Amino acid sequence: MTKRLHIAVVGGGAAGFFAAIAAKQTNPEARVTIFERGQKVLAKVLITGGGRCNLTNSFAQIMDLKQAYPRGDKMMKRLFNVFSHKDTWQWFEQRGVKLVKQDDECVFPISQSAQSVVDALTHEAHKLGVEVRTGYAVEAVKQMENGDLQLLFKVQKPVTVQRAAITTGGSPQANALQYLANLGHNIVQPVPSLFTFNIADAAFKALMGTVVEGTTVSLVGTKHKATGPLLVTHWGASGPAILKLSSYGARYVHDCDYQFPIAVNWIGLTNSALVAEHLQGIVDSNPRKFLTSVHPFGLPTRMWQYILQKTALGADKRWDELGKKGLNKLVEALTNDQYKVTGKGAFRDEFVTCGGVSLSDINLNTMESKVCKNLYFAGEVLDVDAITGGFNLQAAWTTGFVAGKAMAL
Repeated sequence: MTKRLHIAVVGGGAAGFFAAIAAKQTNPEARVTIFERGQKVLAKVLITGGGRCNLTNSFAQIMDLKQAYPRGDKMMKRLFNVFSHKDTWQWFEQRGVKLVKQDDECVFPISQSAQSVVDALTHEAHKLGVEVRTGYAVEAVKQMENGDLQLLFKVQKPVTVQRAAITTGGSPQANALQYLANLGHNIVQPVPSLFTFNIADAAFKALMGTVVEGTTVSLVGTKHKATGPLLVTHWGASGPAILKLSSYGARYVHDCDYQFPIAVNWIGLTNSALVAEHLQGIVDSNPRKFLTSVHPFGLPTRMWQYILQKTALGADKRWDELGKKGLNKLVEALTNDQYKVTGKGAFRDEFVTCGGVSLSDINLNTMESKVCKNLYFAGEVLDVDAITGGFNLQAAWTTGFVAGKAMAL
């Protein structure tokens, strides 16, 4: 009599549930068990998108997946042929979670509640007969001579299975992945990604609450740059442009111990001659008006006043008093405004890591480990992560689906 296939999924998050569901759908006869270290499953899904759950993106603004996935873009491009953002939309809508796309291309449940997503996943898993065990913290995985895998836990007795998927999410500490390194996997040093920047400049922080659309922010001395809205906060800078830049330059700024200069182009235009031409046009059209009364490029009032103050161009100065020197000062302040970052802040309750199990150790068609047969991976435990906007959860759905299907065959 053939032994019933037992599949373990280690980690009860987005990737874990998707892997377990895909495995059970592919092989209904298999026994599929999720082992979650905490007391609650899908805890991180509940807090993503401020509790609204930005579960994917339309990808309409992504011309190259490298824009969304600084690490793992080639893998994601391959796997999207199997399960893409369009499949995610269809999957959730077929299970009663109606979705809506925002103007920024982020996709949320119409309910605006992450609980809808959690309920859909837990209901589907329960309906299919997926078992869920909480309070199971894995400490080691051993490969048996016959190819089976033995999972060793902190408290509970070991469990032997035929296939297992590791979907434990991002880990801020490399030692949390030591049990995978012990099996022979290369671990790319985990470092934080998706964070805000601390800036000590008091005059800048006094602009707290000001949002400037269409900025370009770069890490000085590197090729890393990001575009989008920038939000001034009481600790420094946040907003999509900053969060994207923290993702693109995650490893670089970690190596700089989070002390580094950034350059802000407040208007998104890189051609200094065109910027100077635009400003000269204001001089010609409004010669007797005060500098404060005309805001170039639609800059918010407070930001424009701050730039005038920073460039020492008085509020009582008129446009025809600017002169060539003053005009050049403004061009520089608008297109290359530099700040010293003194540390990293947090991004709400979300935590994303750059690093994890090296993709070179993974069969990217099946997500199976190349160094430990019958062991699969999905989600952020891998060296794949994304900018904010639903892309990280999409990576969880995609890799979870591919791993779950492959290990059930």
